Amino acid sequence: MKVLSCHSSVFYILIKPALKQISTMVYMSIRNISSTEITKNITILSSKKKEAKVLNFKLERPENKPLVVMLSWLLAKQKHIYKYADFYINRGFDVMNINITPWQMLWPLRGTQVVASDILKFLESNKSYSPIVIHGFSIGGYLWSEALVQIAAEEHRYSDIMDRIVGQVWDSLADITEIPEGFPFAIFPRNKMLQSTLRQYIIYHLKTFDKVATCHYIRASQMFHTNIIKAPALMFVSKSDPVGSEKSNLRVMENWIKSGISVQWKCWDTSPHVGHFHRYPDEYIEELNKFLDGIGLPWKENIRSSLQAKL
Repeated sequence: MKVLSCHSSVFYILIKPALKQISTMVYMSIRNISSTEITKNITILSSKKKEAKVLNFKLERPENKPLVVMLSWLLAKQKHIYKYADFYINRGFDVMNINITPWQMLWPLRGTQVVASDILKFLESNKSYSPIVIHGFSIGGYLWSEALVQIAAEEHRYSDIMDRIVGQVWDSLADITEIPEGFPFAIFPRNKMLQSTLRQYIIYHLKTFDKVATCHYIRASQMFHTNIIKAPALMFVSKSDPVGSEKSNLRVMENWIKSGISVQWKCWDTSPHVGHFHRYPDEYIEELNKFLDGIGLPWKENIRSSLQAKL
């Protein structure tokens, strides 16, 4: 316990500047987006405020519309997430945004696995949200893989959720092998010295806390590679990304194709980690629109036209 206490203190000292930055972050509002908090980790973003209460993860007034489960990258800023949410909301979706803290990432039994369970509780309790698209970034792939572990353990219970998922989009996907690189980069994106220091701690953490951390990462990674969700996938990758490497993403794609999943692949020569949309907005939107159209999700304007034609 002394070792745990010591290294936890070191970890807190390392990330304290980043946590302070988050706590003092100015709220960034974007026109036409309202948020409803489900838990501290889960927020529903939509075109209008949800006036109804949320009881035991269930919305008092059901929403008969498509839903995007957006799994954010570590320490993602709200203003950046809202840019992606805006795209989906304009297309007629609600967005379920999920974020995790560094602590929840390091201690999955009390962190990411709890959040993954909450994701499934919400989806299970709100069946009117259909169809569902998964859109994950970086370490969000790991969070979803913890949900996959739970789905696989009770497949009959969660079969309805599996049936409602019609597509999955993965941006800068980071596998278990990228944790020592990706975690420090997320905490200290511009400080090489602190990245190096935190990297050494993460390596120590993975070696020391196998039963409460590392073995769960490995199990989740295996579940992600086999992926019992067979909905078509779109992967955004960059050859220059040191965190979500092209090589590790190719392994995922190859395993998915072997298991019968249709995969579309978009890889840029140079683009930063989770920065593809910012660097190549037109190409990113074009690929995303093409993918959504391909899985049968119409434009918001087409939905309105279809309804008017029936009147």
